[in-house]
Amino acid sequence: MKIFALIFALAAIAASIFAQSGRIKPNPSPSPKPKNDPVIITSSPRPRIVDAKPTPTPADNSNDDEIRIESILIPIPALILDKSGKAVTNLALEDFELRINGEAVTFSKLERTDVPLSLSLLLDNSSSVRIAREFERNAAARFFRRVIRENKDQAALFAISTQPRLVQPMTGKISDLIRAVNSLPEPDGATALLDGIVSSSKYLGEQSGRRILVIVSDGDDTVSDAEFDDALKAVIEKNCQTFIVRTTDYENYKLTKNRRGNENIRQLIAEKRMGELAKQTGGEVFSPIDDAELESSFDRIIEILYQQYILAYYPDISSLTAGRYNTIQLAVRGRPDLKVITRSGFYLPKRS
Repeated sequence: MKIFALIFALAAIAASIFAQSGRIKPNPSPSPKPKNDPVIITSSPRPRIVDAKPTPTPADNSNDDEIRIESILIPIPALILDKSGKAVTNLALEDFELRINGEAVTFSKLERTDVPLSLSLLLDNSSSVRIAREFERNAAARFFRRVIRENKDQAALFAISTQPRLVQPMTGKISDLIRAVNSLPEPDGATALLDGIVSSSKYLGEQSGRRILVIVSDGDDTVSDAEFDDALKAVIEKNCQTFIVRTTDYENYKLTKNRRGNENIRQLIAEKRMGELAKQTGGEVFSPIDDAELESSFDRIIEILYQQYILAYYPDISSLTAGRYNTIQLAVRGRPDLKVITRSGFYLPKRS
């Protein structure tokens, strides 16, 4: 009996100790961090651009054992025009049909002009634009006055010469932006335009809202370390809708009174490159020769920015190949008469 009593007492003590200690939960495994490996550029005839930037999907931290899933947001700006060229502004989410690589997909959100702008103006201040100096400065000042909505949008000013330079960091004050334009020195030096596009795109990539890049330049480049593919890669990677106001026609008109003037091969190459930047991002190129045409250019940019739709598309990462160019086709269901202006495609980042 004494033996059985001793065994019973030991069992009771062990049970008490276990109850007090509680169950020890294993530490949760850390969530993998996103990694953006660069896409290897090949000689494919498609635009040699880059991967999109992964955006983490918000997770509920109430459950320590929850698996956190990351997704990639591809913003798709779209301007819809009728046969007369007037913007159509009364469409709903279900009116759109989006195809990626020819296959219909769904998108989760449709926004309009309430999304704030984060805009970077890239102003050519090299010696090649001396003739258009005042034209450019007036263009920049007018653009800021007409496009930026104070207390809602923000903008920055970059100047291009032998090296790109951030003259005015992001601000919502139009007076600060115009003061920065007027503070620019006389045009001088070579033209590192492509370097400037890369720098301003990366700067915009750190901002929220719709990212808009506006370039006021003749489009020529003489000293950049970056290649055109690097510039194209930068605007696509950072989702920068790009507009170009080319000053070449203004310069030629001032010299020869001929709208097209006598453009050389280098100017024609610059024109083609600027057109590609705009086309790939859903933007546009303008070539005004005087103030009246400049005003028309601004009217057009304002129409695009404030009457376009922004589609939020989250691609199925498991069904697409990292590093592969994916085409975008956007249409309005049952309305083949409407013209859709949007970006041409995107790349997915390589995953580790």
